Amino acid sequence: MLKNKKILAVVPLLAFAAYTMTKPKPVNKDRIKGTVYVMPQTFLLNLADGRYAKLSVALELAPGQSDGASAEGGSSSSGEGAGTLPEEALVREIVTNAVTNMNGESLVSTGGRRSVKAQILKQIKDQTDVKVDAVLFPDLTVQ
Repeated sequence: MLKNKKILAVVPLLAFAAYTMTKPKPVNKDRIKGTVYVMPQTFLLNLADGRYAKLSVALELAPGQSDGASAEGGSSSSGEGAGTLPEEALVREIVTNAVTNMNGESLVSTGGRRSVKAQILKQIKDQTDVKVDAVLFPDLTVQ
């Protein structure tokens, strides 16, 4: 009788172990296909309504798009605080022109941020060779 109880206790454990070993492993789907390049210098910009915005900008680079770090050894000697993205100066100008045309209220609103990000993304694709999937504002302050 004691053997039957031990067997009854062991059977569920064996069944569970067999199930966990044979079930398929979860597939990890990356939400970001490329890499995220955070521009090293923040932006401090005057807005159209007399206020100012301080923001940092990151670019979700498409798969295969290099940020130039390996080509330049991880740092650039062209200027203090310059990043490794080859066309960073042009990207900074695009961001500056797009954001300075906005007023503070629209930049604080979700719809306004989406709009300016879409505008920046379109201009980067039109004016540069940088392959970008998304524009991100990790930090944003309007005063």
